Parts: sequence; C-alpha cells; structure tokens
Amino acid sequence: MLFQIKEKFWSVGAEFSILDADGRPAFWIKGKAFSWGDQLSFQSTEGRELAYIAQKVFSMKPRFQIFREGNLFAEVVKEFTWFHKEFTLDVPGPNDYTIKGSFWDHAYEFSRSGRVVARVSKEFFSFNDVYGVEITDDEDVVSILATCIVIDQVLHDGND
Repeated sequence: MLFQIKEKFWSVGAEFSILDADGRPAFWIKGKAFSWGDQLSFQSTEGRELAYIAQKVFSMKPRFQIFREGNLFAEVVKEFTWFHKEFTLDVPGPNDYTIKGSFWDHAYEFSRSGRVVARVSKEFFSFNDVYGVEITDDEDVVSILATCIVIDQVLHDGND
C-alpha cells in the first residue's frame, strides 16, 4: 500500500492530509493549536478518530504516545545513538519496530523482526512538500503512518 503525506503549511496547529496512491484522501491529522506538547488526532476521512497522538513533555528524549479507543497502544521514542538517528515504535508484545535512515531527507525504513515492512521516501512523488510511505499489506497502517507524523513533528520542533 502506498500513501502520500502532505503537511498543510498555513494552518493553526499541525495539520496533515494523508492520501492514497491515487491522490484521494485516506486520513486527516489535526493538531491542537495551543497545548503543552504536540497533540494530534488521527482521523478517517469521515472525521472518526482512529488514534490520538500525545507528546510526553517532561521526558529525557522525545517520546510520543499513541492511543487507540482511549487506551495507550504504543509509544514512539527517539533513541540516543552516537552516529545516526533512530526511532523505536514500541507496540504491545515482542514485535517492536525499529526505524532507521535519513530522517531529514524523508528516506527511512521500518523494520520488524528483522524484515523491512515499510519504506518512507520522497522518491515516490515529485512534489517538494509530499513524501510517500509504502507499507506491506500485513502491517498496521495507522500505527506506521502515525509514527511518520511523530517523526515529522520531532524534526519540525527541533528536538533532533
């Protein structure tokens, strides 16, 4: 599955649209304009909240929590590394995702149990403000796309 992520530049609070490969709306991300830390609602095109993303403000390293149906589902953490940036998507059970690559260039991969399950790249689309996310069919689309938004927010906020 291939998705396009585009940030709306002239909005109050962070807003993103996620389109399918054909350019049709698939999801919306709507942020709160005035809050402590980033707070984002991941919504279907009908406006139903599928996940809620909240930044843990008082944390030693950038950390975001993903809630589904009001319950904590996963945590995205920017790991401390010496020579490269790395994120972890900590989901229930032993199947966490490791995210590595060139984040500023929007060129990184999600790995789970030793295999690449998603790839993020600007190569998919020729527009400067759009990047693509290719996800294998058996993966959790909402969690991976929500993590892409978190990584974008961490880089945008200067917490790198």
